[in-house]
Amino acid sequence: MLTIPWNYRLHFASAGLLACALLTPAFAQMPGQKFPGPPPANVVATEHGLRAEQGNETLELTVCSPAVVHVVAWPSQSGTPSPHRPWMLGAKLSCPGAPFTFSRDEKSATIKTSELEIHFNLQRGNLTFHTASGEQLLNEDGSIPRTYEPVEHNGQQTFKVADRFSPSIQEAFYGLGQHQSGMFNYRGSTVELGQNNTDVAMPFLISSKGYAVMWNTAALTYVDNRFPLVLKFSSIAGHSVDYYFLYGPAIDTLIHEYRSMTGHTPMLPKWSYGFFQSKDRYVSLDQIIEIAKRYRTEHIPLDAMVQDWFWWKTEGDPIFNQNYHDVPADLQKLHDQHVHAMISVWGLLDPESETYKELDAQHLLIPGAHVYDASSPEARDIYWKRLPGPLLKQGWDAFWLDSAEPEEYWPHMGDAILQSRKIAIGNGAEYTNVFPLLHTLGVQNHWKASGSDKRVFLLTRSAFLGQQRVGATVWSGDVYGNYWGLSHQVAAGLNFALSGYPYWTTDIGGYWPPHDNPTVDPAFQELYARWFEFGTFCPIFRTHGHRPTNELWAYNTVEPILINYDRLRYRLMPYIYSLAWKVSSQDYTIQRPLIMDWRTDPEVWNIGDQFMFGPALLVNPVLHANATKREIYLPAAPTWYNFWTGKSMHGSQHIDADAPLAQMPLFVRAGSIIPMGPQIEYAAQDPAGPIELRIYPGADGSFTLYEDSGDGYAYQHGEHALIPIQWNDHSSTLTIGARQGSFPGMIADRTFHVVLVGPARGTGVEVSAKFNATVDYNGNEEKVEVK
Repeated sequence: MLTIPWNYRLHFASAGLLACALLTPAFAQMPGQKFPGPPPANVVATEHGLRAEQGNETLELTVCSPAVVHVVAWPSQSGTPSPHRPWMLGAKLSCPGAPFTFSRDEKSATIKTSELEIHFNLQRGNLTFHTASGEQLLNEDGSIPRTYEPVEHNGQQTFKVADRFSPSIQEAFYGLGQHQSGMFNYRGSTVELGQNNTDVAMPFLISSKGYAVMWNTAALTYVDNRFPLVLKFSSIAGHSVDYYFLYGPAIDTLIHEYRSMTGHTPMLPKWSYGFFQSKDRYVSLDQIIEIAKRYRTEHIPLDAMVQDWFWWKTEGDPIFNQNYHDVPADLQKLHDQHVHAMISVWGLLDPESETYKELDAQHLLIPGAHVYDASSPEARDIYWKRLPGPLLKQGWDAFWLDSAEPEEYWPHMGDAILQSRKIAIGNGAEYTNVFPLLHTLGVQNHWKASGSDKRVFLLTRSAFLGQQRVGATVWSGDVYGNYWGLSHQVAAGLNFALSGYPYWTTDIGGYWPPHDNPTVDPAFQELYARWFEFGTFCPIFRTHGHRPTNELWAYNTVEPILINYDRLRYRLMPYIYSLAWKVSSQDYTIQRPLIMDWRTDPEVWNIGDQFMFGPALLVNPVLHANATKREIYLPAAPTWYNFWTGKSMHGSQHIDADAPLAQMPLFVRAGSIIPMGPQIEYAAQDPAGPIELRIYPGADGSFTLYEDSGDGYAYQHGEHALIPIQWNDHSSTLTIGARQGSFPGMIADRTFHVVLVGPARGTGVEVSAKFNATVDYNGNEEKVEVK
């Protein structure tokens, strides 16, 4: 007979030695085996939830809101953990509390809120999570839920911690950052969460059942569901099992709860929703100015030019090499053409740079790496003072914070390098993934404190929990320039959106070319066109790659296609910028996997190559060479409209859609209202131009048009305007509501051209030649019957 005492989670190997975990499999009782019950659990209600003492483990459950609870458990003899969590907002914001009831019977102690019911099993010590109406959502494993294995990292004693859950037979998993496996639904797989180029670690998992788990650590972590009956979170270092359980059930609600805990997303400058022209690399501002001039001469829409690396004399110092002359004057030339400029700035430093030397002298570098320690406030101050700060004063509009995982030193790559180092915030094994958050947050805070009137825009290659509160967009890293690379970016970007981070982009065409000088290769030009079509509907729209030329005219055979999609992006600017406001004001997500809007439809659970762009547009990238059609699932909706033809069809069906090279399949949901601006060449051009309102009949609909000055933070203090627009399908009536709010420079009077979309009416990129109605709007409510 095998007897295992109730200290199986943790026991002492011998007197005087550290506790050593007994790794016992989570199997059911077998014949001839006897598993005695644990000692009685001592469970008491607390002001904020409950506290349980059982064996040598302590567990606290805190009610943060009606739909969010925080669970922390630890070996009792190790003392109450109090780690620093810089990704969380202060406790009053991240966990303000909510009314709850506590009850207890012979089997369990129960916490109940208006949304959740959580049971603590008095015999086994595991938690189960239900809705307030009793629907089971998730439960910790009933055999061995939480374990703590003593380990040593960087000369410090800590634990390898794990928690095991039992998911249901019918659910799918998403989020967890950005990964290159091509998977969309992570059910049945294992995901490593450790920062690396192209791989972004964010321990936030969403279930199709309408709940989420935020594993509250920056340690290198594995989310393991390779045995589908067990969902295991394990981290290499920590002093507790620490997680938040969130309930929606709508995924938008889950993301709202997550951002309420970790920070809301600011508006980016309006120009940043336009087109970024970039390559590796332009060798002078003279070259950049000439390229920008050609864009303007040829009337190709453009908002930003990008200066990639090696502009410096010494990496880490803001001193340009001999190819650059009067940088402020040259930036002004770009600004005179209404072109913004972003420059590559690294946390990786040349040991010969003055920035490196000052940091080294004060022991503010990451040990064994040529990188400043972004977890140190003093290091962040020096870094800003010596590098981004002087560049901002020159007139640069944005920083490209490359190598933000970080990398150790050039040319070595960076694979979760902090795990083996001590850093200012603590043991690097416990803070392996935190660098990109503290790096970008430090730059943003200094930028805003500098007195600059520009909104922060940063581009970075990595991210962590809470980083969405920085004005930073993540790009997917140095990916392959082939169809494998393109197809894997779609699923990667959609899971990134489901990780609570709204701004993401990719190198259109990929970074690593399939061969030298690929732009003359017809096959690569086709790939580039397909990638460009996808990129048009990413939250941020940019081209980049390691290619000799990368301007739109370099792709001569597909250039008309590229320009057409570029023009479409700019016609959609009123729609896109209004959605950006929803991101900031309502915690919205622009690039929306179908699971967000059709969560209860199992047909969408594994669809990682289609998405909604806002509430209206169903985007279907073409991910194979020489394709002329692609299979599409049209989710439930009264009607879907082909954007290019205006033809309609029913929802809840799979179709083979036409996909000629010039037309990625694009559909619009009935009830949509899409505001489209005039043909412009930069985001701030012609703000008084007429707006075409395309109405897609078949259902009621609404849209709120947002406007502000396009830059600065006055919008946060009320300087913005909202125009509510509603469509009544039964009466065919459009109501443009009274304007709410104002801002300096606001266009008081504007013209709306209303188009009721149908076959060959209100289709494609061009401004519609015929309107169903015209509304001269002065800020007061207007109603018009549209026929």
